[in-house]
Amino acid sequence: MKYRYCPLCGRELTKIFNYDEGYVPYCQQDNKLYFDLPKPTVVVAVIKDEDILLLSQSYIYKNSKVLVSGYVSPGETVEETAYREVKEETGIDIKGVRYLGSYALKDRDLLMLTCVGYYKGGQLTKSPEVGALQWIKLQEALS
Repeated sequence: MKYRYCPLCGRELTKIFNYDEGYVPYCQQDNKLYFDLPKPTVVVAVIKDEDILLLSQSYIYKNSKVLVSGYVSPGETVEETAYREVKEETGIDIKGVRYLGSYALKDRDLLMLTCVGYYKGGQLTKSPEVGALQWIKLQEALS
């Protein structure tokens, strides 16, 4: 999130130099700094035996396969988001979610939080936002 206006008083923010943070949006009226915030997003590698679950979502990436992903809702942990997004997008349940690492997509203002989870049960049922679902061999996916 890029702050342009103060969430408290609605005034347009100015930029003030804040040492190692550089120039930061600042409200002179409320004497408050507003640091730009990336949107936290969970990416989940779902594993079943020697397979990984891949999705087609052509509205995001044409002709490619992706992992389950989604935005972290306010008040939700990364792990809760992983369980929820997998259930919403694929219809299945997972277990043993573990955080693997993160990376930032600066051009899209996203903080990608990568996890792995293991198939627990359920039937694959794609949501309307998913073009297709497919289990594929992990080694094939890596290539």
